[in-house]
Amino acid sequence: MRRSLLIALTASFAFLTACTTTTTTPTAQSAPQKKAPLLSVSQASSRLASIKARVEPVAERECKARTKGMNCDFLIQIDKKADAPPNAYQTVSKSGRPMITFTAALVSDARNNDELAFVMGHEAAHHMMGHIGRQQNDAMAGAVIVGILAAAAGADASVLDAAMDVGATVGARAYSKNYELEADRLGTIVTHRAGYNPVRGAEYFTRIPDPGNQFLGTHPPNSQRIAVVKQTAAKL
Repeated sequence: MRRSLLIALTASFAFLTACTTTTTTPTAQSAPQKKAPLLSVSQASSRLASIKARVEPVAERECKARTKGMNCDFLIQIDKKADAPPNAYQTVSKSGRPMITFTAALVSDARNNDELAFVMGHEAAHHMMGHIGRQQNDAMAGAVIVGILAAAAGADASVLDAAMDVGATVGARAYSKNYELEADRLGTIVTHRAGYNPVRGAEYFTRIPDPGNQFLGTHPPNSQRIAVVKQTAAKL
């Protein structure tokens, strides 16, 4: 059981640290797209610097205003792996400091600063709303519930572990789409207050593979995310 609870935590963490990944393989019908020149890690860091200077203080103010006792000292950085696929994700250091990491490929793919600012605001919102901890709890709850049912049905140790693994995955994904939409809403506010256009920033979703409305998918359809950004921005 301890092994499966550990898997539950790992699974939920993995889902959130692939937040804006664009590595899904396109279908055969997808039209070929011209890729932007890949920036080096140092070039990506330089491009992100001016955006970070505007978004980070806004994100920290929002974090302090909306939370109590949370570490709001964001560290925004570029992934040191130059060949990492397009992605941005939020994690927490061992000391509890929130970290937002962009890969050089994502920075290269962004067509304008509004897109990068929106992604930054979205990832900061994940931290403010405690999504990593909430998803870990979801995964643990799923593992425990399925484990209890399997044990009641007379499952042996190996079957029980497998059942809890499934429960952890289902639990971690149960609210994943809602968490993404929550982060889109708050990310829109952060982006706007930093002086960027979140609606223009959300156009990034039009160029990445659409996950569709999959059962237990980790991300909502791109069209739904864009609609949420527009609805939120219209009220600002």
